Amino acid sequence: MASHVKPSAFLLPDLKVIQNDTVYDWMINRAERFRFSSSDAAIQLDLVGKVRGVSSAENYFLSLPDNLKDKRIYGALLNAYVRAKMQEKAESLLDKMRSKGHALHPLPFNVMMTLYMNLKEYEKVESIISEMMEKNIQLDIYSYNIWLSSRGSQGSAERMEQVFEQMKLDRTINPNWTTFSTMATMYIKMGLFEKAEACLKKVESRITGRDRIPYHYLLSLYGGVGNKDEIYRVWNVYKSSFPSIPNLGYHAIIAALIRVGDVEGAEKIFEEWLTVKPSYDPRIVNLFIVSYIEEGDFDKAQSFFDNMVEAGGKPNSSTWEALAEGHIEEKRIYEALSCWKEAFMAEGSKSWRPKPVNVTTFYEFCEQEGDLRSKEIFLGLLRQSGHLKNKSYALLVGLSDEDSSDNDTSLEKDGINDNQDGDEKSDGGSDMLLNQLQNTL
Repeated sequence: MASHVKPSAFLLPDLKVIQNDTVYDWMINRAERFRFSSSDAAIQLDLVGKVRGVSSAENYFLSLPDNLKDKRIYGALLNAYVRAKMQEKAESLLDKMRSKGHALHPLPFNVMMTLYMNLKEYEKVESIISEMMEKNIQLDIYSYNIWLSSRGSQGSAERMEQVFEQMKLDRTINPNWTTFSTMATMYIKMGLFEKAEACLKKVESRITGRDRIPYHYLLSLYGGVGNKDEIYRVWNVYKSSFPSIPNLGYHAIIAALIRVGDVEGAEKIFEEWLTVKPSYDPRIVNLFIVSYIEEGDFDKAQSFFDNMVEAGGKPNSSTWEALAEGHIEEKRIYEALSCWKEAFMAEGSKSWRPKPVNVTTFYEFCEQEGDLRSKEIFLGLLRQSGHLKNKSYALLVGLSDEDSSDNDTSLEKDGINDNQDGDEKSDGGSDMLLNQLQNTL
């Protein structure tokens, strides 16, 4: 007799998507033993997109029988397009979902709005909201939070507050911690620190269960307003609430303390982390390396790096880029180029690219020193990495047309991060909102 497996049994953390994908392949190949539902197929499509890429997700979608292709299947493919920032394909698929009656609920519209947020096409967020209201599609908490983020990202506190007032009038909505962390992020960007701190108090009052993420945002955002006392207070509350703190928690507190100028306090937290760390996270060490280099203390930055390597830590591309910056400041071309080579070879380098300002600074340094060979070697590294295929990036780093391809992909669309060590709040919250949406699928 066929067995039915609940799809939720396979909704495991992203670290296990490859195993999940394998499990679903196994189920599909034994179809006579398992009833493969539309929900199962939607989860499989999502996993295929994450593990094998969008092209494989499209092929999987086409292979499904029409009777399985409901709103969940279309929604999973839409999610794959949005994750890959494929705007045209996402918009075309949403049109098809509209025509088939699969876009009568907020989820697909929310997913599209996160794409527009990432592309900074805020007017399209407004257009989606207007469409939902015209069609009487109830805005949910995600819709409102994205709308708030969009209004705030445009620099208007008043327009953001108008959305919040409308949100309060909606009896189906209860503002959550994400609502207030989003508003706090925007107030900080606008320099409205009093309003930001008022929102942070509301974030703290809405933390429920065993969720650590809100504490990471609180630490970071209190760093943004420059309130050292609150950083330490939240840290102590966080530590008293959980038996252990993950690397991301230590990253958040150390980054916040460095931001407010309390490097000594950050170093003490770092020493604590060394005694409890579950693994050696180079992103935490990078915070100090960057800080010391900015202060002009390259020797201390090098010492931190050496200690990490001796302890078994693996530098990432951003580690090597920071050291290259330091060598450039110290007028050492050969050492800087050596760090660049390591950066391009480091594990995970495909999701990293050098910051444009560092590229142009190195170029100018090579020209000043008359070292055209080092400049050519570095240009070769850039070409080999494929980053120059992005015309927008090539223009930002000051390269001529012949150095780049005709690919006019924008920086926002190509999915590569200039900041490999970026934390949860670096984008103003849009990635966090998308992650939360994916968890509802």
